[in-house]
Amino acid sequence: MPSDAKQPSASYGAKDIQVLEGLDPVRKRPGMYIGSTGLAGLHHLIWEVVDNSVDEAMAGHCTRIGVTLLPDGGCRVDDDGRGIPVGEMTSGPHKGKSAAEVVLTVLHAGGKFGGEGYKVSGGLHGVGVSVVNALSERLILEVDRDGKHYRQEYAKGGKPQGKVEVVGPSPVRGRASGTTITFWPDPVVFVAEGVEFVARTVLERLQTMAFLNKGLEIVFRDERPEHEQDVTYEYKNGIVDFVKHLNTSKEPLFSKVVHFEDADADGQTLDVAMQWNTGYYEGIHGYANGISTTEGGMHVEGFRTALTTVINKYARTKGLLKEKEENLLGEDIREGITAILSVKLREPQFEGQTKAKLGNVPMRSFVQKATNERLAEWLEENPTEAGRVVKKGIAAAQARMAAKNARNAIRRKTALSGAGMPDKLKDCGSNDPAESELFIVEGDSAGGTAVSARDPRTQAILQIRGKILNVERARIDKMLKNNEVGALITAIGGGVGEEFDVAKARYHKVIVMADADVDGSHIRTLLLTFFYRQMRLLVEAGFVYIAQPPLFSTEVGKEKVYLKDDAAKAVFLADRPNHKKDFNRLKGLGEMDDVELRETTMDADRRTLLQVTVEEAAEADSVMSILMGEDVESRKHFIQTNAKDVRFLDI
Repeated sequence: MPSDAKQPSASYGAKDIQVLEGLDPVRKRPGMYIGSTGLAGLHHLIWEVVDNSVDEAMAGHCTRIGVTLLPDGGCRVDDDGRGIPVGEMTSGPHKGKSAAEVVLTVLHAGGKFGGEGYKVSGGLHGVGVSVVNALSERLILEVDRDGKHYRQEYAKGGKPQGKVEVVGPSPVRGRASGTTITFWPDPVVFVAEGVEFVARTVLERLQTMAFLNKGLEIVFRDERPEHEQDVTYEYKNGIVDFVKHLNTSKEPLFSKVVHFEDADADGQTLDVAMQWNTGYYEGIHGYANGISTTEGGMHVEGFRTALTTVINKYARTKGLLKEKEENLLGEDIREGITAILSVKLREPQFEGQTKAKLGNVPMRSFVQKATNERLAEWLEENPTEAGRVVKKGIAAAQARMAAKNARNAIRRKTALSGAGMPDKLKDCGSNDPAESELFIVEGDSAGGTAVSARDPRTQAILQIRGKILNVERARIDKMLKNNEVGALITAIGGGVGEEFDVAKARYHKVIVMADADVDGSHIRTLLLTFFYRQMRLLVEAGFVYIAQPPLFSTEVGKEKVYLKDDAAKAVFLADRPNHKKDFNRLKGLGEMDDVELRETTMDADRRTLLQVTVEEAAEADSVMSILMGEDVESRKHFIQTNAKDVRFLDI
């Protein structure tokens, strides 16, 4: 080897190759299996166990599922299905072991890879319950089969503490057969945000499962002190009830819910329910084998195509569209629609690890054909309601054209004046969106302080005046006439509405920075509504954040200390029980000078940002309508119902 050749910094040989056995890969890289080790990943453990019970229900063997949050932090999921097989494996590397133990300790083991155990299922990877076992500090399996009650316990990381044993007769919990899994998440794994389950998060998911599985009873019980509650979900009308639930806070265009079902020779089934409301936003939510396909897929494509074709054809046939008038676009027809599209198929192909998009191509033509036929029949049988749908679409088309003209006017004005950005935007020097941040602040005082506090190379400041338009109650043509909304659209740079392109966004961190009082909360909500409704891809990409300015300041010696919230204050006092200084409550960003604002809220090395995410699109759509719509009673009920789940309350 030449003397000037680079020498390897470290040896790399056969001894460096590791083989992870059993459940060790899950412990080593939990994020690969459950997405994260934060709250989302913590709740994913419940979903994995519940999904197995739901698969039993879809197979026709389960009528009831129970989910209980225990006082000691554990979670118990029980069902009245067939019960996990407990007999010994008769061949292969696990010969002699109980089938139940294999399911709980071996990745990619289960009854969904072939045979007649499950015709349709959501969990096809065979990693569900074994992953839960791997990430728990303790797990107890109980199975009822053939009049016997079996039990096995596992220690930290899924280590069996003995064999599957008969511990008594069935029935247990009033069932002749079934499975119960009780687990306690390992706090070592979920160190980021702890192991405390959030009841509302669990309830939202369970309610959706009940809607999608007509007649299935799902019972939730929270036995934790100060959280006690019992909730039972069971929907005799399935997704028809789902649509009505989502439209609770909206004004329906007509009282009827369009509902039809279909099936083909290949075992594919379709269940559709939809209803239009007087609002301006589309809510089409697809599910495949009970899994929420938040990014759509072939079933949603087929439905949308058929919806546009059928309604335009009906409008032409009935003379509701004149000869010279152009066909309605899909977005016109879908304005104000709430639709649930649930399909079931034998071998679903999901794109991506999160199963967010259905890729089975035959499903598109199946859904399109079925919708063409069944929706056409419904329109003919319900002429009054059909006429209202067409008229709403025509009004939406007129608003779309008005919005297009408004956009063009803005573009012409910008081109003529040579002004590319809003006057209130103090842009950053960087042209790289990946490192660029946009802080949105209200008022000249806070805006001026933020400009002085920022890093001018990577941080831009956009000052808005007062509260922006509530876009939940306004069509896009009206919205575009609002100065503050226009400034947001121009500054972010990706367009708006249907044409929004997240790849053109000028900043990969759009940070809402508002005061920690009631007005500040209202401003945050209005801005988040705008982003969710008009720039949803920005939210889904993880580009929207909420700044966390401190609520309190105090002094330790001569040094000023800032505390984020009541929880931080409690920790501070626990560490310093003899602290005598008063705590000042900071009501506005304007109370801090530029140095304080930079150190507490804007400096990337010291600040805390809250990332805004959309996990369940249907529920997010419903919550947004409740919080920002016109139904005061629904909003009041929502706040009262969910008050107990608020962790950091600012009053």
